[in-house]
Amino acid sequence: MYHRIGVVGLGYVGVTLAAALADKGYEVHGVDTQPAVREALAAGRPHLFEPGIEEVLRRRIGRTLHVAEHLPADLDAVVLCVSTPVDPAGHRARLENLAAAAEAVAAHCDPRTLVVVRSTVPVGTSRAVVLPPLLAAWGDDVRLVMAPERTIQGQALRELVELPQVVGGRDAASLEAGLEFFAGLARQLVPVSGLEAAELVKLANNCHTDLIYSYGNEVALIAETHRLDPLEVIRAANLDYPRPDLSRPGYVGGGCLSKDPYLLMESAGDRPPFLVGAARRLNEHLPVHVAERVLHLLRQDRGELRGVRLAVLGWAYKGWPATDDMRGTPVTTMLPVFAAAGLTVLGHDPMVTDEVIARHGGQPTSLDKAFAEADAVLVLNDHPDYRALPVGTLLPGTPVRLVFDSWRIFDEAAVRSAGVRYAGIGYLPADGVPPAPRPAGRPAPSATVPA
Repeated sequence: MYHRIGVVGLGYVGVTLAAALADKGYEVHGVDTQPAVREALAAGRPHLFEPGIEEVLRRRIGRTLHVAEHLPADLDAVVLCVSTPVDPAGHRARLENLAAAAEAVAAHCDPRTLVVVRSTVPVGTSRAVVLPPLLAAWGDDVRLVMAPERTIQGQALRELVELPQVVGGRDAASLEAGLEFFAGLARQLVPVSGLEAAELVKLANNCHTDLIYSYGNEVALIAETHRLDPLEVIRAANLDYPRPDLSRPGYVGGGCLSKDPYLLMESAGDRPPFLVGAARRLNEHLPVHVAERVLHLLRQDRGELRGVRLAVLGWAYKGWPATDDMRGTPVTTMLPVFAAAGLTVLGHDPMVTDEVIARHGGQPTSLDKAFAEADAVLVLNDHPDYRALPVGTLLPGTPVRLVFDSWRIFDEAAVRSAGVRYAGIGYLPADGVPPAPRPAGRPAPSATVPA
């Protein structure tokens, strides 16, 4: 029944879904308002990094995957994957893209078309924003479902198939149609009672993740106050203990976790959540806290900071699974702190282009030059290239006097044996104090976060 599929919005959510459907043999018509996105995809060039996308484009573009500015007629289903950003001032959802997409579907399609909302939205949005233009154009014979995207960047094509697909419908007929459609893609389907339940599933998943990581960050900040090693505390707390593991401290960013807590708070109406806002504030504060700690450590060593060169490694919001996504990256809130102190920021990331680093205010550099020319090194993500760095041989003879290893991926002993001060999130050991022993057992969960 479902053969011709439209995908509106070809960002991370839309392009991965379009590629997965096209690779399954569906005839997919992707549309996007940005000419650069359309031109790149039509030429077989992905406009973002996601493993497997380029290979799918090579096989499917112009065959089962087509890219255009407007939807064609006679589509069996249309999936809305447009962005729903949060206003930076009021933290309220901006839904104009979704409203425009719904209007376009109402104009180009008819009641035979199943409409799927995949964008992340406050609870009630599918019914309040998407449904009205469809009802106005088609009458009451509208099949509308909400089926949230829940993949992680770097594994999206696999997870689109392997993760359970939650589907909520406007009514029984909509739910049946939605389940039939996604049965052609996902291995497991999870029907829920309605549009609003499906909307809340996505928000509940992501906000829970934000809460988990905020607690690891809370423990780290308390450990810092007492000059303890937060990883020692977390490892000891987790070792063979049967209750939920504590998370390692770390930055929490990406397009979802930096936005969805605000959508959940907006969904709560006049009963704001007790926990979600506090967790988000803590996670947003962490990069600023780290930036200030870096300045404090540099002042202890250098005094005046103007002209000091700081190499920042890792500009994408996470290092693994690898991505070039800058949404919610900690460096964005750190750079004004460094600029105010007069630091020169050198930038490197294996995935982020020099042009993007320069646009954000860094001076692009290579890894060799980062260590050879900087006075201090700040590691912001755990990309495998950084994990593999031989710091014991890189540091001797360089001007580097501080390594702030946010993810604790370097050999601390090797850094310190080179005469370089070592620190991390919540970890400010005094010079000469040996690192804490690492007990055997399962590691604490990492705060590398999904999109």
